[in-house]
Amino acid sequence: MIRNILFDMGNVLIRFDPDRFMNDLGCTEKEKKILMSELFRSIDWVASDRGTIDEEELIRRACERTDPSLHDKIRELANHWHRNHLMIEGSEELVSELYENGYELYLLTNAALRHHIYWPQYPVSRYFPPERVFLSADHKCMKPGPEFFEGAVKLFSLKKEECIFIDDSVLNAEGAVHCGIQAIVFNDDIDELRRKMKAVGVRVK
Repeated sequence: MIRNILFDMGNVLIRFDPDRFMNDLGCTEKEKKILMSELFRSIDWVASDRGTIDEEELIRRACERTDPSLHDKIRELANHWHRNHLMIEGSEELVSELYENGYELYLLTNAALRHHIYWPQYPVSRYFPPERVFLSADHKCMKPGPEFFEGAVKLFSLKKEECIFIDDSVLNAEGAVHCGIQAIVFNDDIDELRRKMKAVGVRVK
């Protein structure tokens, strides 16, 4: 029986959309291409999520690789990409329903240490207090690696057969399955997610 619902954060609960963030800053198409390459899709961005470099180092390295005209935008994007608090439509309602139905809810996310600052600003965070968050930067490991899932299960004293994991990444979902945790891939469709959860016995409308 499923008792624990393990949620990814980005593009499952909240919207992570670099293209929109850059549009909001008025970036040109040329600037967006550079910023995607040197910031959002850089190895340093992943290292920040892993917790092996901090965000100041992430910014410093990105600035070293780019023209000074982009430096303010790099700082703004790195430090405040979350400023619009974009939610996935229907996600908070689903989480609230699961909570009311008695499920234990946990957040398992690849994110940098700034997560501790911005996450409490989202109303949905009240269902995932700090003691129920497994953050990659805190534990120096990332999805889809087995050490991430094994670490979360151990920290929260969970039984794998009582868990289901929700992530928009097929690789991350497969990583959970590889560790013995049932998983569902979220395809930006809350109604589809509800149907898939019901199919495996989760009590949702």
